[in-house]
Amino acid sequence: MKKLIFYLQNRQTQISSIILFVISVAVVVYLNPHEAKFKYEFQKGKPWLYNNLVAPFDFPVIKSQEQLEEEKEKIRETKSIFLKEFPSVKEKAIKSFEDDFDNRMKGISDITLDSIQLLQLREEGLSILQSIYDKGVLKPLEEVMTEEYGEILITSQGLSQPTSLDNYYTIKEAAEKVKETLSFEEENPLHTVMVSLLIDQLDYSITYDENTTDKFLTNQLEGVLPSIGAVQKGELIIVKGNLVDQEHYTKLNSLKIAYEGSSGSRYSRYFILAGQVLLVSILYLALYLFLNQFRSYVLKDISQITFILLNVLLIVIMARIVVYFDPSYIYLAPFPILPIIMRSFFDTRLALFIHIVTMLMVGFLIPNSFEFVFLQFVVGIFSIILVSGFYKRSQLFLTAGKITAVYSISYLSLAIIQEGGVYDNINWMNFAFFAGNGFLTLICFPLIYFEEKLFGLVSDVSLLELSDTNNPLLRELGQKAPGTFQHSMQVANLSEAAVLAIGGNALLVRTGALYHDIGKISSPMYFIENQSTGLNPHDELSFEESAEIIISHVKEGIKRAKKHNLPDLLIDFIRTHHGTSTVMYFYKQYIKNFPEEEVDLNKFTYAGPKPFSKETAVLMMADSVEAAARSLVKPDYTAIDQLVESIIDHQMDNGQFENADITLKQIKEVKKIFKKMLMNIYHVRIQYPE
Repeated sequence: MKKLIFYLQNRQTQISSIILFVISVAVVVYLNPHEAKFKYEFQKGKPWLYNNLVAPFDFPVIKSQEQLEEEKEKIRETKSIFLKEFPSVKEKAIKSFEDDFDNRMKGISDITLDSIQLLQLREEGLSILQSIYDKGVLKPLEEVMTEEYGEILITSQGLSQPTSLDNYYTIKEAAEKVKETLSFEEENPLHTVMVSLLIDQLDYSITYDENTTDKFLTNQLEGVLPSIGAVQKGELIIVKGNLVDQEHYTKLNSLKIAYEGSSGSRYSRYFILAGQVLLVSILYLALYLFLNQFRSYVLKDISQITFILLNVLLIVIMARIVVYFDPSYIYLAPFPILPIIMRSFFDTRLALFIHIVTMLMVGFLIPNSFEFVFLQFVVGIFSIILVSGFYKRSQLFLTAGKITAVYSISYLSLAIIQEGGVYDNINWMNFAFFAGNGFLTLICFPLIYFEEKLFGLVSDVSLLELSDTNNPLLRELGQKAPGTFQHSMQVANLSEAAVLAIGGNALLVRTGALYHDIGKISSPMYFIENQSTGLNPHDELSFEESAEIIISHVKEGIKRAKKHNLPDLLIDFIRTHHGTSTVMYFYKQYIKNFPEEEVDLNKFTYAGPKPFSKETAVLMMADSVEAAARSLVKPDYTAIDQLVESIIDHQMDNGQFENADITLKQIKEVKKIFKKMLMNIYHVRIQYPE
């Protein structure tokens, strides 16, 4: 039992990493739809690469979303117009005429009418109103009528029947009818009275029936069939080598929808679930093996593993949410934020690998997975390559434009191949989504800052801020230890140039070089570069005490760095810049002065650790070479060449670089860079062959 506990304690980081990977697999599998996946990939305009495909079952041929929308739009443009008749208007008009007739007639003082004449006049007025309302007075329809409209129907007594607008009077036409129909001449006072009386009774008896029109239109839209026929079981769908044209594409897509929509038996769902577990596990295993093989330092840091897996899960969750609501908006989702964020904290190779693995996972959720994965793969590459220099304000505005351009060009080229260059068949709305995508990608900038603080990582933006020589800690170094500050600046220049040549993080090594000797602030005069008066405090100390003070600047630097909240990534440069090397000057002086005494080598040796990265190894070389070059009496080509070779070879012989991922070829290149820069510093002419 004790052995098991001891084993688990020694491997708790590895076990925690595995647990995080298992949890990630479970979450991604849970987010995947547990239904059958169509096993064929096809594109419009491309040949069918598989064997002859026969329908495995009966299925309807589904119309595309564009076809359905086109049919519905046509129905909307040519919708049927319903009118409604109101008989009560006629009854009200007749009653109002009868009530007003006697009063109007009594008001005519210059005309005397007997009862028979009044009765005849009343009957004539009622007859005119009756004839007008029998035909109907229509309210104008300019606001509801379109240029193209379908059938016009009128609803009367619960029944609807076709009609025409010409069958009805307008108010103006009804008034004209009154004037024309009266038996009196216009000069007759009775004509004026009757016209005024009858026109007062005119009102709309037929109006637009909005409720019935809308209901009928809704029924028509709901009645649009989603399919255009069916394919019978055993029917040949496409032959191997045939071009996937529009007809074939529609049938294949319909088969895919029918196949993936089938629920299947309970056992088949279990098989699908098992397949998804295996598939997602393989992708996460590939990521784990990549990290274990090429970036083992990431697996040793739980915060970095959590950071990577959490970002991958967030992208998968974002894709699942978009697909759940409307898959057509998938190109609006800002997937390029993943490679941009990964590139901010890791190298290009790791960022690209994480992006590829994530997009393959997301591809299982997306209907048109080939097109999606292709576009995201291309955009991811360009995001890593083109979107750089986050510390520049111009990048904030150029990033959206770059991503939108890459999306648009890639999609357009793919669409031209698939659609045969047909203008109307390209979904131009996607270009608006690409523009929105580029704009939404800008959220990666606040995300980088937030995740940097949350997980304790360091981005290029932070490194640039820390490398500013106006930083309080660097300003203190410049004031209290000016010689060390100048030394650090030269080491930063040497390291940056060398790391750029061998493909490392130049900004990281430059910032690390600026801070690597901050421990000398505590006792600057014990270091020769700060001694300007000719007095050397080491003359009053023993060799062991001097060595202890020199070695202690590493520990003091770590303490000071932690006090100023420097990230661990920079503290590593302070820890490793002397590795496990020896304070050679005082060590040799001790042997020279006490040849018969046994030397305790630990008193003259740095505690380490040795450099464990390309950047920390280069800093160690640059620090030693720059310090030694200051002691050259005659810094000519030969002296510099021998100095660089001897110092770096000595460090290699002592195994200082055995933990760093730097090759002999890269070390040779570093030597070449150092020699060239040191000769420029000391204004040495190159040595010409004799």
